[in-house]
Amino acid sequence: MIKIIGITFSVLTVTAAQAKHPSWPAPMHETYVGQVMIDRLELQRQNGETSANWDITGWYGGDYHRLVWRFEGENTINDGNSSHVERNDLSYSYLLSPFWSVQAGLGVRQSMSGHNKEHYGVLSLNGLAPYWFEVDSSVVINEAGQVQWLNEVEYDVLLTQSSYLQPRITTTINVAKSTEFARPKGLEQLRIGLRYRHEITREIAPYIGGYWQREKSVDNHYTTETGLVAGVRLWF
Repeated sequence: MIKIIGITFSVLTVTAAQAKHPSWPAPMHETYVGQVMIDRLELQRQNGETSANWDITGWYGGDYHRLVWRFEGENTINDGNSSHVERNDLSYSYLLSPFWSVQAGLGVRQSMSGHNKEHYGVLSLNGLAPYWFEVDSSVVINEAGQVQWLNEVEYDVLLTQSSYLQPRITTTINVAKSTEFARPKGLEQLRIGLRYRHEITREIAPYIGGYWQREKSVDNHYTTETGLVAGVRLWF
């Protein structure tokens, strides 16, 4: 009996010492991975014109710290003008919570020909709001100190295991008027869209859809348009 008590005491002593000064490795090590998501690669038809649009996001890093690249633009086909880059920025991203991250970075807007260049800083908050609404909200400040708020809200309605219906709302709000970049003060653009997406595989998902858009010009004239879109969503 004394021998058993002695062995038990020794085991408990060693266990307590290891708990106080653990020597085993951590169960998981931080790994660095990356992804490129082409959320929109589409043709858009409105008012007799066809344009190509793209929205690409790439990131690399760990769970908490990442580098994020955003690249968005459009080109009106056969209009004689070059493509316009609406957003091209590189940001540092930090995970605030399991569903939200904050990003800060620098970027440039310009035409592919190099004209109308505009440098800016950007501060973004994106993630999943309650009821699984995907939110991407950015405050953009250009080199002249002009402030703009870009906001996107999307929601995926699961129809089948591979089909989705996705409503999408985007808004563009300017704090001040800018004649240089033809931006009015206040709500410049409101766009409401709906896309049906079918996944051939998880990485390849063609879609079709439509949208309604209301836009204000720099001289405060409003235009309204509707259009159709067809494209594909890719990631790798």
